[in-house]
This record gives sequence, C-alpha cells and structure tokens, in this order.
Amino acid sequence: HGWSEALAGIKSPHVKYICPHAPVMPVSLNMNMAMPSWFDIIGLSPDSQEDEVGIKQAAENVKALIDQEVKNGIPSHRIILGGFSQGGALSLYTALTTQQKLAGVVALSCWLPLRASFPQGPISGVNKEIAVLQCHGDCDPLVPLMFGSLTVEKLKSMINPANVTFRTYSGMMHSSCIEEMMDVKQFIDKHLPPV
Repeated sequence: HGWSEALAGIKSPHVKYICPHAPVMPVSLNMNMAMPSWFDIIGLSPDSQEDEVGIKQAAENVKALIDQEVKNGIPSHRIILGGFSQGGALSLYTALTTQQKLAGVVALSCWLPLRASFPQGPISGVNKEIAVLQCHGDCDPLVPLMFGSLTVEKLKSMINPANVTFRTYSGMMHSSCIEEMMDVKQFIDKHLPPV
C-alpha cells in the first residue's frame, strides 16, 4: 500500500500500476518471525547464504503476473518491473531470467540475488538490451550502497551497459525521496510512452 501511495504522485494516466503484496512468511533474519517477504533472508552480507528455492519461486510468481497482463492485452515489451529492497532484487532477478521481453526494470535500494548463478559476461536472453534504473541512498544502513555498486557493475557485464543507469541520493537511508521518485517517473515515461 505504501508504494501505491508513492506512485500516485508520479502516475501517468496511460500506465497501469500493479503493486502486489509479498506473502507473509517466517524470515530467518527476523528470528523466524513472520513478516511480508518475497523470499527468506538469511543474512545481509554479500557472502550470506541465499534462499535459492524461494527466490526462484517468487520469480515464477512475478512471471505469472506478467503472463496475466499479456493475456489482458498488454504486450510484455510494454511492461516495466520495479521494486524496493527485496522487491527490487526480485525484479532484477526476474527480468534477467524470464523469456518475456520487458521494457525495463526500476530497482530501488537493492541487490542482484543469486548473482553467482549468472554466467560471466553478457546474458543471451531476450532482455540483454533491457533498460535498468537502479537507485540507492548513500546512507542506507540495511542494504549498503556497496551492494548497489556491486550490482550495477555485475549488470553492466551482463546487459548493454549503456542501458544501465545508477543514481545515488545524498543522505538517503533505506527509503525513498522526492528526487528518486521523479527519476522513476522520468524513466517510466521514457520507456512507456503513450501509444
């Protein structure tokens, strides 16, 4: 709900926005207490073990949402995936593993999950030319800016580096800001112009 409110301020009338809720599940990092989460988070360091099964299942769920929109008459190349934190991580992973050609990805305060599972060098999939807007606060205590920097370098080795934009925001923690939302609006308007 929070993101649907944030998007209300930047919405373009010709674009449909879907903000799915993450399912509620026990999260290891949260002492196994249940919370909304796309997949389990075991640790917050670059070498932490990852929930491979959960990440892949969550990506299948997002692909099913895309399929539904395609059935509703929206071509996949007119769809942008986006998310914040774990949702951004899931959006990146899904875009790089799907066979559906997408318009772009908005990845906010996040990282690329299962990065070691990707081949070294460019991917061969339908989204090797995908546009990515990656944004990160330089004071993020939860997902450090270094994760964003490592992710952008990995992305530039996998897809056309000219299509990867990395923006940082001074003083921003694990959150969003007006400047970031305006960058998101600009990206969406550029890659989903009215037809």
